[in-house]
This record gives sequence, structure tokens and C-alpha cells, in this order.
Amino acid sequence: MIGYAIQKGNRVYVYDEKNNEITNKSGELLGFSSTSYVVKNGHQVLVYDEHGRILKNYYD
Repeated sequence: MIGYAIQKGNRVYVYDEKNNEITNKSGELLGFSSTSYVVKNGHQVLVYDEHGRILKNYYD
């Protein structure tokens, strides 16, 4: 379960509810929930699950 996600420079860091880093990705954080997060990277908008696996891939 995702506790929170934050932007640090050009990376997005995702943490669980115990403040342990789950994953990090390059790009701009657009939003997150307890089960997924959304990152814009170039012309792509990617929706990831809580384990960093891509659920959806959109192009702008």
C-alpha cells in the first residue's frame, strides 16, 4: 500500500505507510492513491501500481 509519493528533482519517490521506499521513477508526479501513482515522463503519462509495474501508458 502506498503511504505517500513525493517529487525530488526529476525523480518520483514512493513510500509505504511505514515510510519505507517502495520504488522510484524518473519524471513528474501527477498524483497518487493508496494503490497507484501517475508520472509524466516526456510525452508519456504512466500509471504504476504500488510495486512500480506499469498499469497504463498514455501519450500526450
